[in-house]
Parts: sequence; C-alpha cells; structure tokens
Amino acid sequence: MGDSISKYYEIASKMNTKKIQEFAEDEINQTVTLFEEEYPELAEEYQNIQEEMYEMFARKHMDYGLNNIALGGNLGNQEDKKFSLTGLCIRLTDKISRLKNLLLNGKNYVKGESMEDTFIDIANYGIISLLVGRDKWKK
Repeated sequence: MGDSISKYYEIASKMNTKKIQEFAEDEINQTVTLFEEEYPELAEEYQNIQEEMYEMFARKHMDYGLNNIALGGNLGNQEDKKFSLTGLCIRLTDKISRLKNLLLNGKNYVKGESMEDTFIDIANYGIISLLVGRDKWKK
C-alpha cells in the first residue's frame, strides 16, 4: 500500500466521518489557496472561462430546453438515461471532429462559431453529461 493511502487509513482510524470530511475540505481549501497565490493570473482566467462556459450553457439551454438532452425520455429510467448519454457522446464526437477539421484545415466555414466556442461546447457537453449521470437534469 502507498504511503499516502497508509497515512489516510491511519488518520481515518482516529477520526469520525465528519472529521474526515472536514479534514478533506481543509486540504482542498489549502490547495486552492496555494494555487491562487502561486498562479494568480491562471486562476483568474480559469474562473473567467468558467463564467463564459456558464453563460453559453444558459443561453443554449434557454434556446433548446431540457428535452433536447432528455431526447423525449424520462431520465429517471436507466434506458432513457443511457440513450441521453449516448446522444451526448455523439454530440461530443461531432464537436471533436469539427475541432480536428478546424486545426487541420485552418479554416472556419461556420460564421460566428470560433475554435474557442467549440472548446466551450465540448466542456459544456462534459458537464451536461455529469448532470445527467448525477440525476440533476430534470424537467
């Protein structure tokens, strides 16, 4: 067993579950604080990108609605959820193919949709897939 895993079990055996969670949260907070101190420009730009992603997600969600991802199904049903996730994989594949084509050809034939927009779409489809997988995508 690795040293960090052994250390975890050593600490965990001495703590209750709530304390373990508090310990983990403290570790995460310390890491985030250290990262933001060491790389302030990177941290700020990452947060700016997250805001851009969320704004695009909200705009597209309002255009398409929830049913676009649910594909008319009930995502509480495992078969419908799997169908929805399959649809998301197809959309991701389409976006990745578009990105590959943009990189190889260096030309953008779709007006108003930049390479950055494509990267944001890919990231948002990943998040939407997590929302579906975590049963948060509901009508």
